[in-house]
Amino acid sequence: MGLLPGVRQALRRWLRLGVVPDPATLAPDTDQIVQAFQDQIGISFGDPVLLRRALTHRSFLGGEQAAGPDSNERLEFLGDAVLELAVIEYLYHRFPDDREGELTQKKSLLVSRTVLADRAERCELGDFVLLSAAERDAGGGERRSILADAFEAVLGAIYCDQGFEVARRFVERWLLQDADRVLEDTEKRNFKSLLQEQIQAEFRAHPRYRVVSERGPDHDKRFTVEVVVGGRMLGAGVGSNKKEAEQQAARAALDSAELQIWLREMGNSGEAT
Repeated sequence: MGLLPGVRQALRRWLRLGVVPDPATLAPDTDQIVQAFQDQIGISFGDPVLLRRALTHRSFLGGEQAAGPDSNERLEFLGDAVLELAVIEYLYHRFPDDREGELTQKKSLLVSRTVLADRAERCELGDFVLLSAAERDAGGGERRSILADAFEAVLGAIYCDQGFEVARRFVERWLLQDADRVLEDTEKRNFKSLLQEQIQAEFRAHPRYRVVSERGPDHDKRFTVEVVVGGRMLGAGVGSNKKEAEQQAARAALDSAELQIWLREMGNSGEAT
């Protein structure tokens, strides 16, 4: 299902204006967007204000309110935790023979920003996110960091309004329905490629790998490698050769909080170094 005609007209009008209009003039349009997205995902909110907040990118608010509670950032924080619990519960039952490390790896892949952005595109979330005209003009509706964040924020809003069971069903429908295929496809790719894909999906930046130590005799070398993006060390790995250590460093970066912090900072600044 696509956007209602009135919603698309509203988005075009914001784009033409080039500024954030007066909130009073936006109320009917945002109400329609919220209702349209409820129809899209098949969930009726008791408190639609929660969903509106989940759809509100900080750029839409402008000024001092951008860092306040009216954007979707707090709900994204909550949704991230709800998502992890739902995915961990699924993996725990789906793969009873997996050890903790294997479950952690699968969890990291399923909740990666790349996968979340893909699922946000599947439910056409980018059409509904409330952005400033400048942000939408710059392609914010397709920016994968914004989509991934909004997906988590929507999940947080569902949890607050409907409870964990409805939130879990949302995750099952939009994320876990083809989890086996996602895991199979992802595991066929190497971690370096996956990390580069995630970063280049947003920014013109490249991970750089540096050897920080080389220990042991020639027949049993152990290399330690760090991966750096934009001057920030995102992960480190150890291997019997440089390639293996680089793969482990990329794997560590994909599962690191530092990567998410870097992606968010770059998304807010609109650039990468």
